[in-house]
Amino acid sequence: MVSPTAPSIAAVLIARNEARCITRCLDSVRPWVDRMIVLDTGSSDETIALARACGAEVHEAVWPDDFSAARNRALDLSDADWNLVIDADEWIKAGGERLREWCAGGLRLGRACILNAFDQRHSDEPSVSRSRQVRLLPRGVRYEGRVHEQPVSLLPREALDLDIGHDGYRDAQAARKRDRNRPLLLLDLAAHPDDPYLLYQLGKDAEIRGDHAEASGYYASAFDRVMPDAPWLHELTVRFLYCLGQAGQLDEALARAEDLMPLWQESPDFFFVLGNLLTDRAMADPVHALDEWLPLAEFAWERCLDIGERPDLQGAVHGRGSHLAQHNLDVMRSQIALLNRAS
Repeated sequence: MVSPTAPSIAAVLIARNEARCITRCLDSVRPWVDRMIVLDTGSSDETIALARACGAEVHEAVWPDDFSAARNRALDLSDADWNLVIDADEWIKAGGERLREWCAGGLRLGRACILNAFDQRHSDEPSVSRSRQVRLLPRGVRYEGRVHEQPVSLLPREALDLDIGHDGYRDAQAARKRDRNRPLLLLDLAAHPDDPYLLYQLGKDAEIRGDHAEASGYYASAFDRVMPDAPWLHELTVRFLYCLGQAGQLDEALARAEDLMPLWQESPDFFFVLGNLLTDRAMADPVHALDEWLPLAEFAWERCLDIGERPDLQGAVHGRGSHLAQHNLDVMRSQIALLNRAS
């Protein structure tokens, strides 16, 4: 039973045509909050009925082409001391039982761990990357930004022991929303043309669409402008190198990697992508593959195993410090053994 003096918590979400997943979301948060507030922005499926069946208060509004405006409208409907901001394609995986105690610890913004699942090209099992995002807000905090909106507050931002699953980046879900964010990002960029975070998000949008050349261009622009203490610098670095390789810009990718290596000596994600780039270089330059490129790739993946998993790094993909690196090493070594026997 919740103490009458304990801080109140509301789960606040915006939704549109989320019948696939909204029940999972609301069922996961219901035990840990006092209210669930859903602002529906024009669903044509069963989202509203399912949300009400879960016990949520459902309100309706016309979609304003602005995520922060929609978020703020939903937050205006809450009178709770704290608001847990969550999306319909997310769910609490762990830590809900600690929410109320955390809220009693003073005013700050809570950065939850978001576990983003995305499909792999050669596996039925999704990979999972980790990122920290502010999701627990004290009363009165609001958002800005048309898309990839951010809370506006001078309060400190502290890690919150809360794991939130997210499957919106998996292929089936991403395809449905593929053209949603780009126009809004471009509108924001027109008003703030040198904002590295907007350039970074445009790069991610292009990457999701499979346009690695465009993504590389946006990432390069973001990289030229980003502050060294930006919390998303690690993810930007790894995505940038990956997209350069996928776009066929191996020389630039390897040159950038060499320059950046001192900064990411303890990142398995950095060395994992570096190993992939070196393998691509070996395929493009078979004359020097066995005596130059493949030994360097082997070193990179061995370095991943030496470091181990680093879930604290923004954008870290589970397995790059363990089984994924080991798999690449095993495949490469078996191929080298075949080549040596053939020669």
